[in-house]
Amino acid sequence: MPDFQKGEIVTAIYKTGKYIGEFVEERPNGMLVRVLAVMKHPMQGDLHHPKDAEVGFFHERRALAFREGAMIPKQMVKKYEAQVPDYQESLREALGKMKTELENESGPWAEMSLRNIETLDKEYFR
Repeated sequence: MPDFQKGEIVTAIYKTGKYIGEFVEERPNGMLVRVLAVMKHPMQGDLHHPKDAEVGFFHERRALAFREGAMIPKQMVKKYEAQVPDYQESLREALGKMKTELENESGPWAEMSLRNIETLDKEYFR
């Protein structure tokens, strides 16, 4: 497990999303990472029943916000060496990629997810 210096740029997987951020500090329950960009937008729906529309509550999952701190399990944090993209552009790209993937799927989960993505797109970029 690499040791990170404060301010070092890392990737972090949080729930079903992937982010680029800066390492803030290590804590007993994980690593505190401040979000700088989105690599993969979180999947929609229930985390415990992925790709299942027949759940009690179909969650709208937002990406973590710019400079939002998140406690990430240590094994989900890795060094990042490339240029950090602009947050808004990275969010737009990640959301667009997810939308394209969902448009190529069929079924109730994909349809419900696309509705959520359309709503999030309006909220993120209005």
